[in-house]
Amino acid sequence: MNSIRKISKEEFPKSLLEIPQPPKELYIIGELPPENAIYLCVVGSRKFTSYGKDACQKLIDGLRGYPIIIVSGLAMGIDTFAHQAALKAGLKTISFPGSGLSEKVLHPQINIRLAKEIIESGGCLISEFEPDFKAAPWSFPMRNRLMAGISKAVLIIEAEDKSGTLITARMATDYNRDVYAVPGSINSLSSKGTNSLIRQGATPITCVDDLLLALGFEVKIDENKQAKLFADCSPEEKEILDLLREPMSRDEIIRELGSPTPEVNAMLSIMEIKGLIKEEMGEIRVNI
Repeated sequence: MNSIRKISKEEFPKSLLEIPQPPKELYIIGELPPENAIYLCVVGSRKFTSYGKDACQKLIDGLRGYPIIIVSGLAMGIDTFAHQAALKAGLKTISFPGSGLSEKVLHPQINIRLAKEIIESGGCLISEFEPDFKAAPWSFPMRNRLMAGISKAVLIIEAEDKSGTLITARMATDYNRDVYAVPGSINSLSSKGTNSLIRQGATPITCVDDLLLALGFEVKIDENKQAKLFADCSPEEKEILDLLREPMSRDEIIRELGSPTPEVNAMLSIMEIKGLIKEEMGEIRVNI
């Protein structure tokens, strides 16, 4: 990996100097992207589900071409998928690991290759810890405050009811940053935290357009978008779309398909993220 350097106070991102406990020192590998870009922190559970992984990848892929920097923590699970999706979409991404930046202590070690890809793509790794500092339980909440502090908004993909991810959301609120959350099935433990955040006022993100609008971008209407989306549907998704010639309740869809309820709920959630369907007033309809 590139060499670690300690940056001067003049080089600190201004947003990190505004938080109640600004870092005293910052170490970096790579280059900080321009501050006039929009920094979006994307975090979620290490105990991710296929729904969470899919939502993370599709939402970030939809940001392709926008001046958005993806911020995350290099942890296993949703953090890893956020960094990978950003790289795939050609977006710069920056990571705040819960350790120092020396290769021998970088946490988690399994993501050293990913860390190198982040740097090679024009992003960076940042830490307030000495380069050889080994991650400790208390160091993760500390780095979470920097992830929230540097960002315009925090997007929570999945979080259990008592999850470390919710610490980042709470800090974002304390720092007057926006909090977005991806809603999930009421039967999923991994969505209890995100559904709770939405009840408390977080902005629900059900598709890429929701996310772009929340970040302040104008969303252009693509008349061919729906046809393209439908063309890429899986057989299971097409079966649901065939059923939805008229709006139906979730229970009716489950009954008609005869598949396990959790399976259908996960499929419906993914289809809503893709923008294929919309749920309103207890009914699900094709999103025309």
